[in-house]
Amino acid sequence: MPQLKQALTRFDLTMIAVGSTIGSGIFLTPSLIAQQLTTPWLILGVWVLGGVTAIAGALTFAELGGMLPGAGGVYVYLSRAYGGLWGFLYGWAYLLVVNTGGVAALSVAFATYLGYFVPLSPSGTTIAAIIGLVFLTAVNVIGVKVGGIFSDVFTLLKLAGIALLIAVGWASSSGSATDFSSAPILPNNLGGALAVAMVGVMWSFGGWQHASFAAAEAREPQRTVPFAMVTGALIVTAVYTLTNLSYMVLLSPQAMGTSQRVAADAIGVVLGPTGGTIISLAIFISTFGTAGIYTLTAPRIYFAMAQDGVFFRSVAKVHPRFYTPALAIIMQSAWACVLILFWGTFNELISYVVFTDWIFFGLTAASIFVFRRTMPDAPRPYRTFGYPATPLIFLVVAVWFVVNTFVEKPQQAAAGLAFLALGVPVYYFWKKRPPHGDENTRSPMDANTNVPINPD
Repeated sequence: MPQLKQALTRFDLTMIAVGSTIGSGIFLTPSLIAQQLTTPWLILGVWVLGGVTAIAGALTFAELGGMLPGAGGVYVYLSRAYGGLWGFLYGWAYLLVVNTGGVAALSVAFATYLGYFVPLSPSGTTIAAIIGLVFLTAVNVIGVKVGGIFSDVFTLLKLAGIALLIAVGWASSSGSATDFSSAPILPNNLGGALAVAMVGVMWSFGGWQHASFAAAEAREPQRTVPFAMVTGALIVTAVYTLTNLSYMVLLSPQAMGTSQRVAADAIGVVLGPTGGTIISLAIFISTFGTAGIYTLTAPRIYFAMAQDGVFFRSVAKVHPRFYTPALAIIMQSAWACVLILFWGTFNELISYVVFTDWIFFGLTAASIFVFRRTMPDAPRPYRTFGYPATPLIFLVVAVWFVVNTFVEKPQQAAAGLAFLALGVPVYYFWKKRPPHGDENTRSPMDANTNVPINPD
C-alpha cells in the first residue's frame, strides 16, 4: 500500500512554522494593542512577552516532536500522554471549527484584498474565496513537496513584504513619530488592558506548531521538527518586534490606536497612496500563503485519527499516485467551503470555541512532565532547554489565557466546552466500531515507538 513520502526538508518545515504563524495579525492587531496600551515600551513589552511565550512553547514542543515524530504532531502527543479521547477531541475541534474556521477566515480575507485589485461584489468575494481554496487544495493533493514549495515561496514573499515595511520605517527621514524617552502612561486598569492586549498578541503568535503535523513527511523528523518549531518562533518574534518598532517610528501610539489600517497608514506616511496598494498586496500574499499551509498541515491530524480507528477508514488512505492523504485534505477544504458560504452564521460560533485551542496548548505543554515520568528512557534527540522552567512558563500563560477567557467571556467559553463535550460520545461511537483491518492503518499509537497510549 502507498505510504506518505518523507519529502519535506528542514527549510520547508521552518517556512511552514513561520508561514502558518504570520497571517494577517501583524497587519491588524497592533491597532488593538495600541488602543489598550498607549505607551511605546508597554506596546513593545507585550509583543516581546508574546514572543517569549511562543519560544517557550516551541522549545517544549520540540522535545515532544523529536521523541514522537508521527503524523498529526500534537494529536500524537495528547493521545500518548492522556489517552485517545484527548487526541480525538483535539482533532474534533480542529476539523469542525479551529482549523477549518481559520482556513475559511483566511480565504475570505485574501478574497477581500484581491478585491482591491479586481473589483468584486459580495457574492464575487465568496466565489473568489472558494476558487482560491480549491486551488490550494489541488496544490496540496498533488504532492507534499509541491505544497512545501508553495509554502516556501509564499512565506518568503510575505517576509519580503514585511521587510519592506520595516525598511521604510527605519529609513524614514522625518524622524520618529513616537517619543521613546517619554515617561510611561499607565492605563487606569492596567491588568485589564494587558489582558486584552495579550489576547491579540497570542493569536498573532499562534501557528508554529503546524510544523509538527507534517512530521511523518519530513526528512530526519527527530531533528528537523524541533529545529523548525524553535527557529520559526525565533524568526516570528524578531519580525513582530521590528515591525512594531517600524510602526511606531511612522505613527504615534495614539495614531495607531485610532487607525483602521495601521500597516497601510504607517507605510502611507512615506509612500502615500502607493503604500495602501503595497500593503494590500502584502496582506493578500500573507493570508493566501497561510491558508495554503493550513490546507497542507492539519489534514495529517485527521489522517492519523483514521489510522487509529477513530475516524472514517477512507481518510487513512494515501493517494496511490501523489502519496498524500488526499481525502483528508479534500474533506477539510469541503467543510471550510461550507463555512465560507455561511460565514455570517458561523463567524460567532468560531469565536466561541476557538479558545479551546489554548486548552490543548496547555495540555500538550504539561505532557512533557508526563513523558519524563512514564517514558524516561525514550530516545530524545532534543531535550527542552531550561526544563522545567521553560514548559512551566508556557503552561502558566496557557492556563491564564483559558481562565481569563472563562471569566471575561463565560458564554463563549461555555459554548466551547459544550462543543468539546459533544465530541466525547462521537469518540466512543468510533471506538465501538469493529476494526476494519485495512493494512494501511495502524493500531493506536504503535507508529514510531512501541509505547501504547494510556487507557481511557
